[in-house]
Amino acid sequence: MTLLDFARGPALEFAFAVFLFGVLWRLSSLLLLPWARDRSVARPGVPSRAVLAAGGFVRHLWPAKPYLRTALFATINGYVFHIGLAVIVFGLAQHILVWRGLFGVSWPNLPSGVVSVVSVITLASLLAALGRRLTNPVVRLLSTVNDYWSWFVTTLPVVTGLVAVSHLWAPYETLLAVHMLSVALFLIWFPFGKLMHAFLVFLTRGETGVLYGRRGVKI
Repeated sequence: MTLLDFARGPALEFAFAVFLFGVLWRLSSLLLLPWARDRSVARPGVPSRAVLAAGGFVRHLWPAKPYLRTALFATINGYVFHIGLAVIVFGLAQHILVWRGLFGVSWPNLPSGVVSVVSVITLASLLAALGRRLTNPVVRLLSTVNDYWSWFVTTLPVVTGLVAVSHLWAPYETLLAVHMLSVALFLIWFPFGKLMHAFLVFLTRGETGVLYGRRGVKI
C-alpha cells in the first residue's frame, strides 16, 4: 500500500468516522443535559423561541457599536478566512468529486485559478489571525494550546493544498497524500477542540437570543 492509498483509504475513512462520532457525541451530550426551567416572566408580546433564536444569531454577526472599533479587524478577518475556507472546500472541482463520492451530489465548480487566489487570501487571513493572537496582549493572555493547535490543523490543509496544486518539492502523488493526511488530522481534531464552534455557535447564540428576548434585552 502506497502512502497515497493509505491517505485516501484507511486514514480518511477513520478520520470521517471519528468526525461523525465526535460531532454527534458532543451535540447529544449537550442537548441531553437537564435544562433548567426559565422561571422568569416573559415580556408581553414576546415572539416564539425560533424567532428569538434567529434574532440572537443575526444580532451577533456584527459587533455592537461600543466595541466596533476594537473588534472590527478581528470580525472582518474572521469573515475572510471562513468564507475563503468554504470556497475552497465547496468550490474546487477535486473537492466536489469527493462530495459526490460521499453523498452522491455535485454542483458546478469554480475555476481552479479563482480557488487558488482565494486559497492564498485565506492563508494570508489565517496568518493575520495568528499575528493578532500573538501580538494583542489580551488575546495572547486568553489563548490556550487549544487555540493554537486548532489554528494549525485548519491552516495545514490550506498550505498542503496550495503546495500540491503547485507541484512543489515532491512528486504530486506524495503531495496529494500529505494534503489528504492533513485533512484527516483536521477531521479527527474537529469535534474535540474549538473548531466545534462551527456547530455550537448556532446553539449558543440561539439560546442567548431566547434569553435576551424573554427579558426584553436589546443590544
